[in-house]
Amino acid sequence: MNLAPSVHHLSSRVFLEIIRMQMEVAKAGFDLGSLMTFTAEGMQTLTSANGACVELVEGEEIIIRAASGVMAGQLGARISRRRTLAGRCVELGTVLRCDDTDIDSRVDREACRRAGLRSLLVAPLKHKGTTIGVVKVTAPTVAAFASGDAYVVELMSEMITAAMVREARGGMTDVSTRATHDALTGLPNRALFYDRLRLSYDLAKRDAARLGILMLDIDCVKAINDKYGVRAGDAVIREAGERMRSTARRSDTVARIGGNAFAVILVGAGTRADGDIHAQRLTQQLEADPVLFEGKSLALRVSIGMAIYPEDGTGIAQLLDCAAADLERAKTVPREVERTLRIA
Repeated sequence: MNLAPSVHHLSSRVFLEIIRMQMEVAKAGFDLGSLMTFTAEGMQTLTSANGACVELVEGEEIIIRAASGVMAGQLGARISRRRTLAGRCVELGTVLRCDDTDIDSRVDREACRRAGLRSLLVAPLKHKGTTIGVVKVTAPTVAAFASGDAYVVELMSEMITAAMVREARGGMTDVSTRATHDALTGLPNRALFYDRLRLSYDLAKRDAARLGILMLDIDCVKAINDKYGVRAGDAVIREAGERMRSTARRSDTVARIGGNAFAVILVGAGTRADGDIHAQRLTQQLEADPVLFEGKSLALRVSIGMAIYPEDGTGIAQLLDCAAADLERAKTVPREVERTLRIA
């Protein structure tokens, strides 16, 4: 199988789109986590893929740190390096393609069948001669990827690697931290949130314990951005993150999972009433004092949704959907009525 790709395998549209993406990365100054997500989405768009992801090595496991398409639900998943194409790519440090997962001994066939994946294409992320992860695209049909797709994936891997090299001034531990933490607040990012949620869920399920998820929106950010500019909005988000960090228990995880969106994993959450107490304490801490920014006093307003395992769902997707629905309800119900409903 010849995977030696070249620029001649690309259409002019794809080539120009790759150049545009590289220019956007250079101009926007993405943090590493955002860059990985941007790259996964770009790989899916520019190839014959229905899903794409960026996976980083951690010991004997590979962890999905960014994902798009059908792979989005696997964000944060941990995969053994053994008997997987990604693990083989890490060992060999070269681009690998699987044209049919049903007959390829290098892949976890059962896992691929469950996910409906028939074609895979992976490229290594190399730093100083060591493969520290891979980029991967997936497709539901046999022999879905051609040489042009291989070249796109390889270019994307080089783009991420270049960013990692820039971030590697503090060593690879620093790169790992930057890939899993939000640059503005220093909190775990969306990828690390899903990683810890999966681990916490597995422990709660094993021990027949409860687990809570809080989803929060800082509702005032858009209005502040519109009136005072993005720097003011960033100051509010940064301060909100710090207040949440100071309120959380050591066992909990506080993460920034989007622009003005945060989430909290409550380990050993107890009853719904216990979760409500924690949510009320967070609300009070966040809204107690305005944020001072360049002489301006910026009031905070927060909405919170909650889900408790196992009452609100027995799977991660169910719990997240429940917490998101509760958050949307909180945005539309007046605060006094909301409190009355929770007490009732």
